[in-house]
Amino acid sequence: MNRCDYVLSLSWEELRSEAPQLTDFFTGFGIDTSPGAPPAGVQIEGMGEEDFLDIGLSKGQLLRNLRDFLEKIDEMTRAGRREVRELSLLGGHDKDGAPEDLVITLKRGEITGIVGPTGSGKSRLLADIEWLAQGDTPTGRRVLINQEAPDPELRFSIEHRIVAQLSQNMNFVMDTRVGEFLKLHAESRMIDSPCIVSDIIAMANELAGESFTAETAVTALSGGQSRALMIADTAYLSTSPIVLIDEIENAGIDKSKALDLLCSQEKIVLIATHDPLLALMCSQRLVIRNGAVQKVIAADAGERRQLEQLLRIDELVQELRRRIRAGERIEENALEQMLRSEAGMI
Repeated sequence: MNRCDYVLSLSWEELRSEAPQLTDFFTGFGIDTSPGAPPAGVQIEGMGEEDFLDIGLSKGQLLRNLRDFLEKIDEMTRAGRREVRELSLLGGHDKDGAPEDLVITLKRGEITGIVGPTGSGKSRLLADIEWLAQGDTPTGRRVLINQEAPDPELRFSIEHRIVAQLSQNMNFVMDTRVGEFLKLHAESRMIDSPCIVSDIIAMANELAGESFTAETAVTALSGGQSRALMIADTAYLSTSPIVLIDEIENAGIDKSKALDLLCSQEKIVLIATHDPLLALMCSQRLVIRNGAVQKVIAADAGERRQLEQLLRIDELVQELRRRIRAGERIEENALEQMLRSEAGMI
């Protein structure tokens, strides 16, 4: 029995257990998928000419669509099994052509910062990683996946990309609502979870501090809300094991929670930043000058202690932001009082 015939023979309970996304496929063609209904194959065999006219397909076309859909499921499954354990960067050259002394391997669950003056080449490094450069970009860098040159399929196929990038500007052009947008993305990833949309929105609201709902138009989201939504979306829905972030410090989101969320998904995270808090949250940071990585600084115990203090200061800033957003007046000596209450910890 081939795969298509096997699927058509399953009960709806069995189908939901093996491939729940197929119930939406059959529902879209008017087939009854309720518990106890006859299997899809039985219903299709019982369809008459008028039934096929109603769905705009012949029996043969419907079965071909099913085969194509099954191939898509297999393809998505194979992509999800493609394990990226580590990413290695091999140096190229700086803007003047001088060699870049860089050999570094990044592993899952690590956050790597990219720091340097404006125009130093931070975004260029992110671009090299996004395109899995093989000495064919202006910097001459090479990117290895699991110590090997990546398959061309990973570099040039949209469907098989392993890198997700969150840029500085998140502008939506779709005329749709947040819930619809997330549902479409989940369906494209063949993820069938009743709670996934609400979970993503709840997390995005926790990150942004400015609440929105599934009914909010995506074009009405603020910059911070958009960035928070895409970070939550990337964590919950993206199969990309590598995430690149270009400056989230000005988006007004909870930076610590955002990075913790991405790392909890065992992704390799690189973030270009000017923010000392974000830089100190990283496992290591690449310092860029004149288009090349000049040094690699690993976090140590001293920096971790500084980070703890910065996090407490950031909590005070977040509280002031909350009060201002709520329309409260910041009374004289308010900050001094807040600092005094934290004096035992800072």
